[in-house]
Amino acid sequence: MFEHGAMSAPTAGRLAVPQRADELARLRDRIERIERTTRIGSDARVLPAPPDLAALLPGGGLRTGAAYALGRSMPLLTRLLAEPSRAGAWCAVVGIPELGAEAAAEAGVDLARLVLIPHPGERWLGVVAAAAEVMGGVAVRPGWRVRDAEAARLAARLREREAVLLAQGPWPHPEAAIEVEDARWSGLGEGHGRLEGCEATVVVASRRTTTPRRGRILLAGSPAPGGAGPAVGAGSSVLGAGSSVGEPDSRHRERIEASASLLRAVG
Repeated sequence: MFEHGAMSAPTAGRLAVPQRADELARLRDRIERIERTTRIGSDARVLPAPPDLAALLPGGGLRTGAAYALGRSMPLLTRLLAEPSRAGAWCAVVGIPELGAEAAAEAGVDLARLVLIPHPGERWLGVVAAAAEVMGGVAVRPGWRVRDAEAARLAARLREREAVLLAQGPWPHPEAAIEVEDARWSGLGEGHGRLEGCEATVVVASRRTTTPRRGRILLAGSPAPGGAGPAVGAGSSVLGAGSSVGEPDSRHRERIEASASLLRAVG
């Protein structure tokens, strides 16, 4: 369904069989039941963003049903994931293996609502589409330049599920392109120490505004609201194309099982 290049006839036939459609329908019904107790209310139209970034974004946050094209800044990505996860949205990170639980926790991401799919393989676009069925926010590093038709099909899924896509790289017709310029790190001494803070100019170019908005923002190093972030490993999950890591919370465990089932369905 969401593939690079033409599908072979056997693959197309396999995806079209009624049994697969019935399986996906059953999984969607299951996810809907979970969503009623775990997802941000259905009347939400904007996922929250940190105040300094929200001031630059059209609508003051991340519009559900929209895709955003980001630069390759990991602090930018984790800051954009932090607020939605703390507000109750589940988030998935697809195809970005260098983003781990420690970096996410330091940025304030709620690890109990984070699913990492570091190696989705060549079917990454199908994995993203499946994740959008379950997650409020999906971040991905595209494995190739996505065609307009592929992006349009995924956009329909995002609108239907009221999810947000954060693409690290070019994306067709994004809601906004968010880039980082003149990043300056602090914390290193002369040959020793560790990087502790990152201040940068964030530039947001949107089809809804005539000129780009820009602001100087601390992307890394500020403490998470309410104290320290969650301990590393205290709830984050790593999925392959058909595996999951169980969690203490029963709702979380059911959510992960549903995610894994969806990944198997598209794989």
